[in-house]
Amino acid sequence: MDGTEITGPQSGSSSEALEILRTRPPQERADAARNREKVLAAAAALFAAKGMEAVSMDAIAAAAGVGKGTLFRRFGDKSGLAVALLDARERDLQERILTGPPPLGPSADARQAGAALAERLAAFVEAYLDYLFAHLDLVRMSETASTGARYRIGSYAFWHRHVTILLTVALPGEDAEVLAHAVLAGLAGEVAAALKDRYGEQRARAALATAALAVCRLSRPCG
Repeated sequence: MDGTEITGPQSGSSSEALEILRTRPPQERADAARNREKVLAAAAALFAAKGMEAVSMDAIAAAAGVGKGTLFRRFGDKSGLAVALLDARERDLQERILTGPPPLGPSADARQAGAALAERLAAFVEAYLDYLFAHLDLVRMSETASTGARYRIGSYAFWHRHVTILLTVALPGEDAEVLAHAVLAGLAGEVAAALKDRYGEQRARAALATAALAVCRLSRPCG
């Protein structure tokens, strides 16, 4: 682990650990914020109309009315734009995990352990799959821009920490930190896209949920 004490999914230290990793809105000057919004709006419209692969950074700059240099300095490439476009969607899911109603959010029931933790893990997997398939092209682009890109995205650290906290209580004695990576491995954009292309979204989604939760079920009975 990383040294953060974990005494349960409702402990103060657990909440603080997730709060630290939470995606934050960018802090910037008003003019920079306006340019950012113009670029993101233009990119979102072009991606929706033509697909990400068919849209160039030059086309995005022209549609947004900003210089190419400004666009590249701010976002780097299309994967940087994908990360920025996902930002608000990630914050929404993180907020629901931290303060929303159970089972996705925390429960006032201090008894949470075993089966109750498995239920919360299942709720996270379902909510993450909603997010993933709603924004699949963006997630895939953000995660595959370079080797290991997925694990450098700030939101991945949040998802991983949340799952680690749940598994630490649900599966005492197991290596929760590594198991959390195993849970998230099947929820990668590249995997989801490949399965969707071959089997359709419904079958892909059901299989990904089953595989992710099998980590908990097969490692040791929960509850």
